[in-house]
Amino acid sequence: MASGPRSLFTAQTAPSARAIALSLLVESEKSEEGVDVLLDRALARCSFDGRDRALTVELTYGVLRRLATIDWRLEPVLDKPLLRLPVAVQMVLRLGAYQLLFLDRIPQSAAVNESVNLTRAFAGTLGRDWSGLVNAVLRSLLRHPPEPWPSMDQDPVQALSVKYSVPAWLSRRWVERLGPVAAEAVCEGVSVAPPMTLRVNQLVTTRDALLEKFAQAGMTARSTTVSPFGIVLEDGGPVPSLPGFQEGAFYVEDEAAQLVPLILDPQPGEIVLDACAAPGGKSTHLAELMQNKGTIYAVDRSGARLDLVRTNCRRLGVQNVVPIAGDIREPREWGPSVKQSAAGQPLVDRILVDAPCSGLGVLRRHPEAKWRKDEQLLPRHQTLQYQILEAVAPCLRPGGVLVYSTCSTEPEENEDVIERFCRAHAEFQRESVSSWLPPAAQEFVTESGALSTVGNRFSMDGFYAARLRKVL
Repeated sequence: MASGPRSLFTAQTAPSARAIALSLLVESEKSEEGVDVLLDRALARCSFDGRDRALTVELTYGVLRRLATIDWRLEPVLDKPLLRLPVAVQMVLRLGAYQLLFLDRIPQSAAVNESVNLTRAFAGTLGRDWSGLVNAVLRSLLRHPPEPWPSMDQDPVQALSVKYSVPAWLSRRWVERLGPVAAEAVCEGVSVAPPMTLRVNQLVTTRDALLEKFAQAGMTARSTTVSPFGIVLEDGGPVPSLPGFQEGAFYVEDEAAQLVPLILDPQPGEIVLDACAAPGGKSTHLAELMQNKGTIYAVDRSGARLDLVRTNCRRLGVQNVVPIAGDIREPREWGPSVKQSAAGQPLVDRILVDAPCSGLGVLRRHPEAKWRKDEQLLPRHQTLQYQILEAVAPCLRPGGVLVYSTCSTEPEENEDVIERFCRAHAEFQRESVSSWLPPAAQEFVTESGALSTVGNRFSMDGFYAARLRKVL
């Protein structure tokens, strides 16, 4: 399928919020890019006002966020399985159903009629007009009384999957490991829209000063509860247009992610290795904690993503980050660029491994990922994560600290990796993260002394972090 927001429609079709959303939903079925990337690209091509932009975002993310629930509601009013229809017809039905089921402010007649009009607009692309089916199905959905939710007592896996639109394989894992009550909290957390959370750049301003700037601009903002650096915006907008962005006053980052650099506790003047650095969120936070003194080697295998690190450093006024291109698993690619002693021994004081992972802790930010991932990802990521730890461990000086973190909810990528690494490396000992976290974060310290925000009550992403010290 040709990419672009108008690929379903004729050149004469005027773009609308619904048309762009539909084309993005179809494109997301085949694209490996995130919907956030596709959405930004599409909106850049359109001269939408704020209302149309907001509706496009709401419809695109809303359908993906509620996909399983929508399909469950459509199933009783369809004569054939939804997945046997063309993808574009599937998506227009889902788009219409989302408006009918979840958006009270859109009149039901408008939701049905606009869906029918969209279907007619791409009839030429599909070779036939499906508008009659779309009209009949959506009107039948309006008439059909809602089915009761599946029973939590009889089948909690299906109940959570349908109610919170979580893949069944994932709800099963959470029910089996956490129990139905805790699993429901996790499922609910990944089904809601995340807040816009900012990390205040302490090199430029303070949290109180930035809150005052937002208040003067008439924007509702509040301090985060757990992170001492964060601000939550109740009514955001395009990030570059926010007060303080151009001055480098903040970085968009979830509250849980803001806790990880605290656990590493870098000191001014030290040498730090950020092993998986792009796009630079944690590198720049480390630089702030170090007051721009010392050196942070920011390694990433992608040159394009390292450009993001450089861009973020310039905007935030960070001066002590040294980007290095290379596969972190291959020290010969990046090791010569890292400062060493005269004897060739490493002088790295601290290492952050914010490892590539399944991203199951941030599904609410990337709802399309729920339908792209499967259980087979976990062992593949575990292998990669262990390889990274093995590669960077020799670079740390005796007495130095290594922090391993992921945005995954699953033990295969978290505790299992750390336990295996510690069994193989007697020179590393675990330290509880408790001493380096603020009081409000103490409830997230696990029995093994790691950080885990899975299923938290503060609308944070699901993060994990463990702290190790090299004692030999």
